[in-house]
Amino acid sequence: MKILILGAGQVGSNAANILSQEAKHEVTIVDVNANVLANLQDRYDIRTVVGNASLPHVLDEAGAKETDIIIAVTSSDEVNMIACQLAHTLFSVRLKIARIRSQSYIEYADIFGHELEKAFNIDVIISPEILVKERLKNIINLPGAQQVLRFDRGRVLIVAAEAEEGGRLVGSPIKDLPNHLPNIDVRIVAIFRGDEALELSGESVILEGDEVYYLCPQKHAKLVMAEIRPSTKIAKKVMIAGGGNIGYRLASALEDDLRVKIIEVDKRNAARLTSHLKNALVLNGDCTDESLLYEENIDQIDVYCAVTEDEQTNILSSMLAKRLGAKRVITLINRSAFVDLVENESNIDIAFSPQQVTLGVLLTYIRKGDVVQLYSLGTGDLEAIELVAHGTPDTSKIIGKVVDEIDWPEGITLAGIIRRQQVIVSHRTSVIEENDHMIFFISNKQSIPDLEFLCQIKGNND
Repeated sequence: MKILILGAGQVGSNAANILSQEAKHEVTIVDVNANVLANLQDRYDIRTVVGNASLPHVLDEAGAKETDIIIAVTSSDEVNMIACQLAHTLFSVRLKIARIRSQSYIEYADIFGHELEKAFNIDVIISPEILVKERLKNIINLPGAQQVLRFDRGRVLIVAAEAEEGGRLVGSPIKDLPNHLPNIDVRIVAIFRGDEALELSGESVILEGDEVYYLCPQKHAKLVMAEIRPSTKIAKKVMIAGGGNIGYRLASALEDDLRVKIIEVDKRNAARLTSHLKNALVLNGDCTDESLLYEENIDQIDVYCAVTEDEQTNILSSMLAKRLGAKRVITLINRSAFVDLVENESNIDIAFSPQQVTLGVLLTYIRKGDVVQLYSLGTGDLEAIELVAHGTPDTSKIIGKVVDEIDWPEGITLAGIIRRQQVIVSHRTSVIEENDHMIFFISNKQSIPDLEFLCQIKGNND
């Protein structure tokens, strides 16, 4: 597959890195910065073109005529929109994906689409602000979670949580799960001890400090969490640092159910937020001001979210909030390479980047097979993916087969199956049926092509 990436920022560079490692892809990346492109070409097996991605001759030089997918992720919404329209009109590119940040464009999303009357022929619009807001809301609504990955429209979750002393599952082998949680469908899909992913069996034991990933129906997620982190309490008070697009969207999503305070340094924007938010309390001030945090009872805050546009401000204010007594702090970091460093070397509970979230959505449209949902985790070395099984026992390598009899690639865990809106936690004796939604947890990215091949209908090499 020939993929053209427009923009060599964090998202474009990470996408080029991941896709170039897969032999089936030919990746070209376009950017105005020749030095950045030279650095990428030294590190990855990609082709680069220097130029403005909204110019027809630059797209032509980059091979748009032979391109299957264009991913427009430059820093300019307008460049992304124009480039996709040119890709459609001049080069008949099959799939066009554009990152759009402006709230105004998102509010008038009807201008995008396939129909002739649409202003811009773009197949997929990605808004990082909306994606980040949803990810934060899911984490806040499930206290104790490090990650909350939604499948089957949110009816099924994969949750990551750090095991805590006193948890009934801590110190117990996985095979004892049914005794702790009778009549609840739950499966441990991965355990990370430090940086190492454990090879799981029924005898595997969860230890304090382990990062545990479990799959279960959404309605049981809090029950399972209580077995891993018994001290976790429901969040009632949330403070948000930063009243930009993400902060405003998050406050708006939470204010009906939780007590929300939002700190915004810009006086005019604070006034705008006050007029738009119904229940949230808007504070005009500096989120790194210790006296302000004291005055607003930071020690009574259950979750502190730093989502300003400045990652240094986010890190400093989160560390300060934690030191002053905030129960849990979450910070937004623009450079995904710093996420693990910040989490491991500071008192910040959760750090993540918009690039991580955006990358998963991009890969949803690039992976082979009928992909419903995909999440890119960590620094892109883990994935959770929902795939639909197609074919018949005669045309499929998996349909009609018992799970334990299928030669799954290394590092691929079939965590669960969704069948006619029923969740089936994958067991060794489960049988794959046509139209099953299969949820995989992937710890070895090199095995993804083998998984795609395994799930293909026989004779279909597209």
